[in-house]
This record gives sequence, structure tokens and C-alpha cells, in this order.
Amino acid sequence: MDLTDFGAGAQYIAGRQSRGSGDAFQVVNPADGSVVQEISLASTGQVDEAVAAARAALPEWAGATPGARSEALTRLAAVLTDAAADLARVETAQTGKPIKLSTEFDVPGTVDNTAFFAGAARNLEGKAAGEYSGDHTSYVRREAIGVVGSISPWNYPLQMAAWKVLPAIAAGNTIVLKPAELTPLTSLMFARACTLAGIPDGVVNVVTGAGRVAGEHLVSHPDVAMVSFTGSTPVGKRVAELATATVKRTHLELGGKAPFVVFDDADLDAAVHGAVAASLINSGQDCTAATRAYVQRPLYDAFVAGVAELYREIRLGDPLDPRTDLGPLVSFTHRDRVAGFVERARGYATVVTGGAAPTKGHDGTDLTRGAYYLPTLITGAAQDSEVVQGEIFGPVLVVLPFDSDDEGLRLANDTPYGLAASAWTGNVHRSLRATRELAAGCVWVNDHIPIISEMPHGGYKSSGYGKDMSQYSLDEYTQVKHVMFDTTAVARKDWHRTVFGDR
Repeated sequence: MDLTDFGAGAQYIAGRQSRGSGDAFQVVNPADGSVVQEISLASTGQVDEAVAAARAALPEWAGATPGARSEALTRLAAVLTDAAADLARVETAQTGKPIKLSTEFDVPGTVDNTAFFAGAARNLEGKAAGEYSGDHTSYVRREAIGVVGSISPWNYPLQMAAWKVLPAIAAGNTIVLKPAELTPLTSLMFARACTLAGIPDGVVNVVTGAGRVAGEHLVSHPDVAMVSFTGSTPVGKRVAELATATVKRTHLELGGKAPFVVFDDADLDAAVHGAVAASLINSGQDCTAATRAYVQRPLYDAFVAGVAELYREIRLGDPLDPRTDLGPLVSFTHRDRVAGFVERARGYATVVTGGAAPTKGHDGTDLTRGAYYLPTLITGAAQDSEVVQGEIFGPVLVVLPFDSDDEGLRLANDTPYGLAASAWTGNVHRSLRATRELAAGCVWVNDHIPIISEMPHGGYKSSGYGKDMSQYSLDEYTQVKHVMFDTTAVARKDWHRTVFGDR
């Protein structure tokens, strides 16, 4: 099976690839506007078909031993490793992200996630069995929830597909995944890799369709027991609303506006380099990307100058060129949205560098056919301004000064979001206070962005709830059952008298 053969269509149901019965759609390379693949989108009927396939596969898969599921995921990790070059190439073609990011971050991270959940599948944790009442033995079972309906975003199509699929199937569930129609190709490759690894047909299904058609139908489906969504906070609220009608478990990883707090004893060079990397990863299209740098006043001017200098050295160009640092945004529509934030900010803040679409790449190539945008640094914005409060989701960093530690932490927490944050300091007491008080699901100290399979990823506040990766994620895809055995063999138990009779 050639994982890169998309000729059969963009739906993968019960182990077979097929064409959608909905509208035609083009997957476009945002680096040059070329068509990567012509597809047809899924209809609601095909969503029903996928859910039925997942439901039919559930008894066998949920009934498999943890060891059997682990072995299947181990085989999947090997299949993905063998396909690494193709996965990276297709990921770059559909998203425009630099090939070095696809090759060194997205694909190996996905393989590592797969290997982690192969091990986690054999580790179902619960309270120790025991006689907690004195007259009964109690223990806890962790069981599969059922069919999971998942919706993944366009910014990390392969990794987000894995984050949805792996914990769900490791715990014995089956899944219907709806990837973003802009970037479905590596999700399809992942599903086909599952078949090659021997995972039974129907355990992993993919429907590629529009959110308001396929997505809403999947979330509302009565046979879907759990919904997992990664995307914007407004759409997440809609997902939660639809899921509530049938009392589904929900898992929401939503927007972010991560603060990057630099105290006056920080290593300035490290903070500058960290801010550039953390704000520009994936062209800033990352919900954990550094978007608001709060810098204590003694370092503020030097920090702004240092970031601006490095921003001007960033190499924009062909994403397939391994020297390219920054690729295009995912589409012209999104590029224009990002540019709109910056243009409006000119009325109340200073654009230090960037703030435009480039015409030439680092090697002189024409970039006007792509959705490129220069790394953009903004200063002088008020805390309540749009660029400080709104999720821009592009290569834009806003820098604000602060004086006292109290002020810096207060400003950092002053948005509706709480997905990620970082603190930069050489003082252990400052770092401990920051990690305690920053209201975010992930807080880095003297770094920003690295993630690992063994640790959870998820937010506070309007950034949603639930965890991806780690044992915590596996647990969320299980339901807990308390089992209790009488150990006395006594027919008339003492507690019965509270209902009838006397002692």
C-alpha cells in the first residue's frame, strides 16, 4: 500500500479509501498556490457510515488485551518510521511549513507519540484492590468509552491526528477523525498506516469534510460517545454545545495567547533567541507560540533590539529548501487575517520590523505567489488592545514592559486564555513563584515550546480542558467502573436495618 496514493479519495472508512460524495475541494500548497490534491468532501451519510464502521469494530478492539493493542501500536511506529520521508514531504506540501520542521519535529514527534502509547496501553492505572468497607473487596476497572469523534486542526495535521487517535485506540476505543479540509493528506496516510500495522478495519476512520457539515454531524451523532476537538475557542464552544445535547464526554484544546515573561535577572541572549524561536515556530501558527513578551524594564530596550535584529535575519523561502526558516501561512485568507491585526495596530502601536508580505526569498526566489508574511515585532501596545488580547496565529510578537514582579505576572495572566506560558529568570524563588502563579496548563522556565510524549498538554480557562499526550490523556479516554464484592456470605447484613427491620 502506497501511503501517498490519494487517487481513491479523501475518506478512509472500514479500512478502505473512497471518494467523498460532497463538494469538490482543492488542497493547495500555500507556498506557491499550486494544487496538491483534488478531493471530494464527505457528506453526512459518509459520517454515518464511518461511525457505523467504528461501532462495528468496537467489541473486538475493546475486548483485545492491552498487550495486543500495544503490539499493534508498536508495529504502527515501525510503519511510520519507514514512511517518515514521505510524511514530511506531504506535510510540507499541504501546510507550507519548512521541511526541516516537518522532518525534525512533526514526524519524529508523531513516531515517538506512537511508541509512547504502545507502552501506555499496557498501563491502566487505578486504586489498589482492597477491603475499604471491611466487608467488601473493591477494585477499579478502566474501560473503553466507545466510539470517539475527533476533529483536528490544520496547523499540525499529522501530529494532531496522532494526538487524537493514539490515546483513544490505546484505551480500546474506536475513532472517527475529521481533519481540517485544508490539510487532510497526512491524516489519511496515518489511517492507512494503521491498516498496514494490522489494526483492524473500522478502528481508525477518517472523514474529510467541512466543519458545518461533517464536523457538526459527527459531534451530534448519537452513536458517538466522546468528542475531542482542537481548534479555536469560538468553534470549541459550538462543539461543546452540540455535544451537550447527547451528554457526550468532551475534550477541548482551544486557543492560546502565551505570555513570555522576562525578569531582569534573565540571561538576555537566551531570552532573545528563545523568543524568536517560540514566536516563529510553524510561522507562529501554534497555540502555544510566544505571542506576548513582558520584559522587566531594565532589559526591555535590549530585548526589543535583539529580537528585531534576529527577525530581520530570518530566511523566508521555498519550504522544501532545508535552509528556509519560515514558510508561508496556511492560506492567503489567513495571511490577510494576520495582516489585518497588524494594520489596525499601526493606529495605536509601533511596528518595529516586519508588518508586510515579502516579495523575495532568502535566495532571491519570487514569494508573491505564496501566503508569506514577514516576522513582525510590535511595541507600544496597551494591555487591552487587540494585538495583546486577540489570538493572531501568525509570526507576530508584541513586547510590553513591566516594573515589579507582581505587575509582570498580573499582566501575563490578563487574557481569557491559559494554554502555555514561560518565565525567564536565574532566581529559583522567582521561577517557583512564576510556575505557581501563571495560569496555564504548561509553564516553561528558561525555554518555551518543547513538548514530550510523557507529559500532558492542555489548557486552563478559555483554552479548554482535557489533556493530550501522556498517561493523563490515556486515562481521559477511559471510563472508570467501581466493582465491589461481598466477602462475608452473610444473608442479613447489618446495614439492611436502615431500610427495614430492627437489629
